[in-house]
Amino acid sequence: MMPATNSLPRTLGELRLSRFSEARLSNRTVKDEIRENLLCRLQRKDPLLPGIVGYEETVGPQVVNALLSRHNFILLGLRGQAKTKLIRMLIQLLDEHLPFIEGSEIRDNPYTPISKYGRDRIAELGDDTPIDYLRRDERYVEKLATPDVTIADMIGDIDPIKAARRGHNISDELTVHYGLLPRANRGIFAVNELPDLAGKIQVGLFNIMQEGDVQIKGYPVRLPLDVLLVFTANPEDYTARGKIITPLKDRIGSEIRTHYPVSVDHGIEITEQESWSRRESPVKLDVPRYIREVIENVAFLAREDKRVDKRSGVSQRLPITVLENVISNAERRAVVAAEGFTVPRIVDIYAALPSITGKLELEYEGELKGGDTIARELIRTATGKVYSQYFEGVNVNAIIRWFEMGGSIRLDETLDSASMLAQLQQIGGLLERTRELGLSENEPDAVRASAAEFILEGLYAHRRITRSEEYEFSAGERRQGRDRATEDEVTRKQRNRQQYQ
Repeated sequence: MMPATNSLPRTLGELRLSRFSEARLSNRTVKDEIRENLLCRLQRKDPLLPGIVGYEETVGPQVVNALLSRHNFILLGLRGQAKTKLIRMLIQLLDEHLPFIEGSEIRDNPYTPISKYGRDRIAELGDDTPIDYLRRDERYVEKLATPDVTIADMIGDIDPIKAARRGHNISDELTVHYGLLPRANRGIFAVNELPDLAGKIQVGLFNIMQEGDVQIKGYPVRLPLDVLLVFTANPEDYTARGKIITPLKDRIGSEIRTHYPVSVDHGIEITEQESWSRRESPVKLDVPRYIREVIENVAFLAREDKRVDKRSGVSQRLPITVLENVISNAERRAVVAAEGFTVPRIVDIYAALPSITGKLELEYEGELKGGDTIARELIRTATGKVYSQYFEGVNVNAIIRWFEMGGSIRLDETLDSASMLAQLQQIGGLLERTRELGLSENEPDAVRASAAEFILEGLYAHRRITRSEEYEFSAGERRQGRDRATEDEVTRKQRNRQQYQ
């Protein structure tokens, strides 16, 4: 266990006699530090990317290889692929405490200071130089690249006000106001959406990546910074909003491609982990597995739909926000109906349309149909797909026959569970088929009502029955037409038989 900060050495003299010895810290770069800690994790078989699902055999090993190789690297992937989350997790590979010269803006190493302030401090005070410590979370600096970012923002500029206040010559190094990159010295510097950074700013990163130094305003100020540089980018944005200039790409050690979940199970796990589903509420709520599967399949189907722009991608935030909206709609219904327990229904997924349409970038064909229509079709198709997994080969003719005999039912989304279940009990064989979802007759009304509605929506998705926009289920149009044709055929044969006789 690491010692408390107040028990750590507080002067350079004390530091030399501690575990932060000169032999250990003088030539140990941040990349060496990350490499050592990563090797220890590998030996202990600790999780390398805790909380990131689906990258265990793809992105994870590539990131590990880049870090073991001491590479600066870039993550390329569409939106919502956990790129930022991944790079923020790298701070866990840093030491708990790192000593630096107290007051140094660029966190000078006490044994090898690179700033004039640090060198002057050591020359003046020697072993009495005060030492402070950085926590690992203070060693991570992140910048979202935008076209208006300047060299001064990234690297620094001369500060004439500082020069005037302290009585320094304008050419003195002490008049420099350091930018984000020098302030990330001895840590991790991350740039999100790198293509959005202007070309001349990208050029400014060359020296720090290859030669390990920076220049400010043309002054011969050499700052051999010690940083791990990590970038993220959307590969489809190179031509739309900018590009990564070739010399900079050449200096990035590893280029790693991220991806969306490869299976629905992975997607469900990510959605459950990232969504605000466990919340304080007067209503106890349980989300069935089939509802989660429908929500996740909406995202999977959208990524394959030709009407959705694949260059933009469909973020994993879509199922996350849909699940949150589904839970909220079920919660609202239960509170109004004074129910203490509720279960989301398929109708709640349709109520979550606002969390779908805003995340779909549509192609021309999709724009003609409209976002709402596309979203509804995705939900219907996703429901049909999940329904097939549970009811493949299951005889549901009794349910369909009830509708063919003239039955119809209108399900109001505001209906409480008991009232809805009472309506659904009219449909012959429906509640019995909920056993296919692992339910028994002793389940709460909310559970059985949700399962029965899922079956009806699945039949609608497979065009076995129809449903109006008002959520009224009735006999399927195709079946009705086929039955009428059969009746006409029987009548015709009877007439022919009578004529023959």
